[in-house]
Amino acid sequence: MENSAPILVITCAAIAREVNELKKLGQWSQMDLQAITVDLHARPEKIPAVVAEKIDQAREKYEHIFVAYGDCGTSGELDRVLEERDVKRLAGAHCYDFLAGGDNYQQMQDEEPGTFYLTDFLTQHFQRLVIETLGIDRHPELLEMYFGNYTRLVYLAQTDSDDLTDQARAAADQLGLRFERVFTGMGEMVPELDAAMQAVMWRS
Repeated sequence: MENSAPILVITCAAIAREVNELKKLGQWSQMDLQAITVDLHARPEKIPAVVAEKIDQAREKYEHIFVAYGDCGTSGELDRVLEERDVKRLAGAHCYDFLAGGDNYQQMQDEEPGTFYLTDFLTQHFQRLVIETLGIDRHPELLEMYFGNYTRLVYLAQTDSDDLTDQARAAADQLGLRFERVFTGMGEMVPELDAAMQAVMWRS
């Protein structure tokens, strides 16, 4: 089988920048990356079929494929289609898990279950992906319905950016939530992806 790269990583666009940055470290120079639109998170039931289609299409070109997704609200359906195709993914329920670190994320949840999370990507696209997708821009009364049970917004920062921090704080103000910032960097993505890449590339 001829490959332009020995492995393809299929990722959600929400973490494509982070995956690409890890590739640039030079450890995975023979890796190709294919991103899937983050808009699917508004319809998570569609994620498994789209990922499965991408895998099936890529089989003609790539022998090794890895998926950089969490479960992302698919209720185990993504894992089912991946198991059928013998493809692995990042461990965790969603990107907050592997960016904050599973233990840290669970601790934050235990401390304050009513927590809404933003990443760098979600902060940059907050108006489109949250306010407009939920229809709050057109129907402000929906704000209380969606966020009435939340008490704080935690910005999981991958980069040390004053501008993004200000944007995240503004998002918290817009939602009427207490603001906190936690610097995560790449979190557990580095060891997770490194281990996955090594495992995939050396599989017989």
